[in-house]
Amino acid sequence: MAVTGRFAPSPSGRIHLGNILCCLLAWLSARQKGGRVILRIEDLDIARCPRRYGEQMCRDIQWLGLDWDEGPVIGGPSGPYEQSRRTALYQAALRRLEAQGLVYPCFCTRAELHAASAPHREDGQVVYPGTCRGLTAEQAAERARRTGRAPALRLWVPEEEITFTDGHMGEYREWLPADCGDFLLRRSDGIFAYQLAVVVDDAAMGVTEVVRGADLLASTPRQLLLYRLLGLEAPAFYHFPLLLGSDGQRLSKRNADAGLDTLGERYTAPEILGKLAYLAGFNPSAEPRSGESLLEDFAWEKVPRADIRIPEGLF
Repeated sequence: MAVTGRFAPSPSGRIHLGNILCCLLAWLSARQKGGRVILRIEDLDIARCPRRYGEQMCRDIQWLGLDWDEGPVIGGPSGPYEQSRRTALYQAALRRLEAQGLVYPCFCTRAELHAASAPHREDGQVVYPGTCRGLTAEQAAERARRTGRAPALRLWVPEEEITFTDGHMGEYREWLPADCGDFLLRRSDGIFAYQLAVVVDDAAMGVTEVVRGADLLASTPRQLLLYRLLGLEAPAFYHFPLLLGSDGQRLSKRNADAGLDTLGERYTAPEILGKLAYLAGFNPSAEPRSGESLLEDFAWEKVPRADIRIPEGLF
């Protein structure tokens, strides 16, 4: 089967080293198999992801020399390639889940969800305790009248363990009720949740492999459940370790020195890619490399599984 990979950044700020590593690994994994690459802009929350950020990300990826076969700028048969323009697809998927009796309204506030009595996962995320699961239609209507706000919508998860084998991290399993709980499909402000949107989009775009950071590994069982409930074929998953700063803290868009606006003034694109490939284990040294030249050296077996700490002075 032909391979289709994708890079799907959320444009809430300028692209940073973690984004670039994700883009590089996704590009190499697909291209090495003779596959195609799709670029998708995940701007579900347009208040946090203005269009100019997505446009800048496209320019940044082009500057790095990592091309794509479908996506913004060049178009393609499975567009549009911005999630903010794909809400009709998510609504259709939501209706299919509602028809199965698996969706219910939730009126819990963020403060209530983070109360000390609510169960939490090891990573600090709240496991929804099912507070609103048993509401009757009359009770839901009364709750809506009293609170004066629209409810969020949640998926009622079954009592089931989901196990899958990640292409890089190996076997992973979750008991859905305890490890994730009933999860959001649409927020109370009407914005569709990442879990639903990413499943709908990857299936519609024919994505066969998903490469992303290990912080999203725990999302995969929820997405596999949605693939099954919606009658869609799931892709293969490859999760890679997170990049940490020299201080051991996770990189993010808040790390100004890790953003391409700063890095691009100090390094060429091959210098940035070469250093990242060195950290990821498939460049023997930190010498400059283009994406094309790294195809011969890339192998998932070389990429570490533990988080990668950037040595002081490398960037």
